[in-house]
Amino acid sequence: MRNPRRWILALSVALGALALVPPLEVQAQTVTLPDFSDLVERVGPSVVNIRTTERGPRNGRANDIDPQMEEWLRRFGIPVPNPGRRGNPRDEEPQQRGVGSGFVLTADGFIMTNAHVVDGADEVLVTLPDKREFKARIVGADSRTDVAVVKIEATGLPAVRIGDVNRLRVGEWVMAIGSPFGLDNSVTAGIVSAKQRDTGDFLPFIQTDVAINPGNSGGPLLNLRGEVVGINSQIYSRSGGFMGISFAIPIDEAIRVSDQLRANGRVIRGRIGVQVGVVSKEVAESLGLGRAVGALVQGVEPGSPAEKAGVEAGDIILKVDGRPVDKSGDLPRLIGGTKPGSKATLQVFRRGANKDLSVVVGEFEAERPRKQPASSAAPPSASTKVDVGLTVTDLNDAQRKELKLRGGVRVEAVEGRAAKSGLREGDVISTFDHVEVLDARQFAQLVARADKDKAVPLLVHRGGSTNFIILRPR
Repeated sequence: MRNPRRWILALSVALGALALVPPLEVQAQTVTLPDFSDLVERVGPSVVNIRTTERGPRNGRANDIDPQMEEWLRRFGIPVPNPGRRGNPRDEEPQQRGVGSGFVLTADGFIMTNAHVVDGADEVLVTLPDKREFKARIVGADSRTDVAVVKIEATGLPAVRIGDVNRLRVGEWVMAIGSPFGLDNSVTAGIVSAKQRDTGDFLPFIQTDVAINPGNSGGPLLNLRGEVVGINSQIYSRSGGFMGISFAIPIDEAIRVSDQLRANGRVIRGRIGVQVGVVSKEVAESLGLGRAVGALVQGVEPGSPAEKAGVEAGDIILKVDGRPVDKSGDLPRLIGGTKPGSKATLQVFRRGANKDLSVVVGEFEAERPRKQPASSAAPPSASTKVDVGLTVTDLNDAQRKELKLRGGVRVEAVEGRAAKSGLREGDVISTFDHVEVLDARQFAQLVARADKDKAVPLLVHRGGSTNFIILRPR
């Protein structure tokens, strides 16, 4: 090396220059938050305030709860003291019952809101943003979806635009307009937190973090194009106030309901007469189903379309007319959307194999109370002790008839492995590892032959419903 000093100096200069350059160049991005002002001006005139009254005692209320808060408490099942009835009970006058929101569906006066906003009301008053007030007629209300339609005698009203829920994306900005605590046309905004959130029998909800409070119920949830994508309906709360989680009814589902309410005054739904539960991962694996899909049939109503079709407690319904039942909440929606009187094919998973059943769909009626299994003061036979910590007896004729079983055993005492697995005294066991249980003796033999290190599914009848309980390894 001819001139090491010059080489070292050049290297030092190069390294120094390199040290001045950031290891990774970051391009700053300008993030612009949405401006909702134009949206509010365009859609605000379509959002209305709804007040309801009921006939009550002239002397007022025994409690001093604000009516808006009382409506919210009622919505979430929190007990509220009944109004006092002092003085002459026939001397009544209208009392404010609750407050909510709604939006103009058509220019000729049809307005959509929540069913719980108008439920039990003797009078519904609608106030437009221009302060005009109208008495409204309840066209129809469907408590199962919490959708209602009311009608006012007006024309030329600014109707909302309906959006496409399928285009709605998690993380997208949305806005709500309503009357929280009676504060008309209040605006709040947030993002879509989740879609297809199962919190009800017939509807998958849109979850958002938009602030929703008493009085917002029935108001629209809007996307940034000014289209209604949902009806604000519920919140999750441990305090009664907003906690960052609110739910909206998808507008496509709500429109289908409103169309029936306007045409018939009620919603006509299909039913087959089953009570269903969730298929857990553990149950699916133990039954050989593979994935935790479908709806577990926990009970079949006597004389129902399902019973006539041969559906049994313990079946897992996987498809309805070829449409998959991914989770238990899908079944009531699929059956509910099927025209009563029509035939449907149910694919069920039973004892390790798929089976197709043809069912004639009935019309949904008021739910019937579940029957409790028949009980016997004295067991029909001597008790049998089983190795897993169970003492069981055969069922008597009345019990078998009540549960529609050929055999089965009743749990008289439980301890050890069986107790840890969740079995209880009074349970009726009808299958053991896919094998029908005929009596206590045969059940004891099945248990004795089973692999003690393997989880085994038992079909158990308890309190009017049927579930699989996994007998865990020792």
